[in-house]
Amino acid sequence: MRDFLPADKARRERVLAVIRERYRAHGFDEIETPVMEEYSRLHAGLGGDNEKLSFSILKRGMDAEGIRAAADDPAALADLGLRYDLTVPLARFYATNRAQLPTVFRAIQMAPVWRAERPQKGRYRQFLQCDIDIIGDASARAEAELMIASLDVLDALGLEGGSIRVNDRRVLDAMLDVFGFAPDERPGVLITIDKLDKVGPSGVIAELRERAATPAAVDALAAYLERPAGAPTFDDAGIRAAVPDGIPDEVIAHLVALGETVAAARGADAPLVFDPFLVRGMGYYTGTIFELAHPSVDYSLGGGGRYDGMIGRFLGQQVPAVGFSIGFERIVDLLPDDEADGDRSVVLVHDRDVPLDRLVALKGRLIADGARVRLEQRMKNMKALLERSAADGYTAFASVGSDTTVESLELKPLS
Repeated sequence: MRDFLPADKARRERVLAVIRERYRAHGFDEIETPVMEEYSRLHAGLGGDNEKLSFSILKRGMDAEGIRAAADDPAALADLGLRYDLTVPLARFYATNRAQLPTVFRAIQMAPVWRAERPQKGRYRQFLQCDIDIIGDASARAEAELMIASLDVLDALGLEGGSIRVNDRRVLDAMLDVFGFAPDERPGVLITIDKLDKVGPSGVIAELRERAATPAAVDALAAYLERPAGAPTFDDAGIRAAVPDGIPDEVIAHLVALGETVAAARGADAPLVFDPFLVRGMGYYTGTIFELAHPSVDYSLGGGGRYDGMIGRFLGQQVPAVGFSIGFERIVDLLPDDEADGDRSVVLVHDRDVPLDRLVALKGRLIADGARVRLEQRMKNMKALLERSAADGYTAFASVGSDTTVESLELKPLS
């Protein structure tokens, strides 16, 4: 968990403002949920490995004897926990407030989440997630809206050239069935396949053999991975060429419709890439899955997928849902440091003898004109003062004497 100095905080808020503005422009509405959820909801088997990283909250009023008696049962010790993502809270939110929401609900959530990660570069125990979700639309239009809006965010932040890798969990399930993997071994097989980018085909096959997966199925997968194949086009012919026979036609049709919809918004060179071995580890995904990529880095800048089964766990009836989480922390790290708040961020450096009423009057006039203003008393080491002001995001300064007026202020750039 981290502290943020003023310049860092201002930079993060600028990025958040862009994300919020672009998502709102695409018709999404912002909501807020509590930082805590019920323990049973956070550990309902929907969050995959993230459930193991959940921070639990000790039940109120437990004495030492009660804690010792419940020591072997986490559910008996805790009844609440800090949220580890924003999707589980959204499902609960929708089930609770459905009567007050539109039939197709487009939600924005921008809030911190907590995971008991082992601290290291790029992994934090508290971090910000920026999610958009569409609930109530089972068509490919929902996925397309999420992708178009998120690509628009990247463009608005100056990160043009982003692309989205796309697959479908139904494609993965059908492929594993075609290859001959038994149903009970498929979760483990998918965990291994998810390492394809890191260890390559030979590493995946070697690990599957070590796991004692069905030998004939491993041989079939090995042959498929070794076949000559180019980058598939995102159309019916390209998708069919990238997968074995036996993939349901309705799944391919859903992907094709998605590609056509994104192309209609982004142009003929719509940045979608079909990847039949994209897995994404969250256990609640039921259909389309996707990851946001950018050529400047070799890791994803966000991702998501369709989770049609989750809300039904809380509501008692199935409701289609799909979401996209943009990688805020990673995107902030990619952006340059020199963005300022504009050309009206001013430090007024005043002499000791300037009357207080004159200082606050000058400051008030500049603020009324739209400036951001800080008062600083002149000091011997003016270089350090001006460098600190520039680091805090100020772009100009002016010297103030006892007879200075707004009209006589002489603004000078800080850099």
